[in-house]
Amino acid sequence: MSRTYTYLATLVGVVCAYFIVRLLFFTDLSTRTVQSDVLQGILIGFGLAFVTAQVYARIKATKVNGWITMFGLGEPSNGMLLRAAHAQLFPGPVNVPQEAMYWWANTDGAGHELSGVHNYIMHFPAGQLPPNNAFWSLTMGDAKNHFVPNTIKRYSVSDRSGLVPNADGSVDIYIQNTAPAGHEYNWLPAPTGNFILWLRVYVPGEAILDGTYKVPPIVEINRYQL
Repeated sequence: MSRTYTYLATLVGVVCAYFIVRLLFFTDLSTRTVQSDVLQGILIGFGLAFVTAQVYARIKATKVNGWITMFGLGEPSNGMLLRAAHAQLFPGPVNVPQEAMYWWANTDGAGHELSGVHNYIMHFPAGQLPPNNAFWSLTMGDAKNHFVPNTIKRYSVSDRSGLVPNADGSVDIYIQNTAPAGHEYNWLPAPTGNFILWLRVYVPGEAILDGTYKVPPIVEINRYQL
């Protein structure tokens, strides 16, 4: 998703730059009309607005362990440009940070695209589940961000889904296409192709709001075992 928008923003930026240079230096003024100038101005303005929002979104975004988040989502004081930047990476309605924080990932901690061809694990050390005063959830989406049909009809896991901790109190979430033997309670079914994960934390704790809490990476299981 992010890579597609990056390519599109680059293409739009190049096209806008081409038309601006052409209009300024290579167009005979006698052949120009008000109507064509207005139309080209609207199209170029729209394109530059899109590119600017994309660039600003990447400046404001924070990426740690493969997870992307943005602080300040939903604040009433946000200006138009900041709201446009937020909408590039977090489309749809969002709450103020004190109500909810959001992360998404389409790559693992090593930067490889998430795919159901591989099996993954998300390891939370003891006491390191997302701090909150309400609840948290980890949701699975396919490459188009749609829920993934599966035999157990499970589309997310959370602190309310009966996750089974390890003996040391840590929690492992298994993210894969087929059920992990002996760990079905902690299984988040994945599609056979690429997928996206969303982590949402409602009424987040102070460690999230001040940026000190780091969401653990998604790790390919064979790499994790090494």
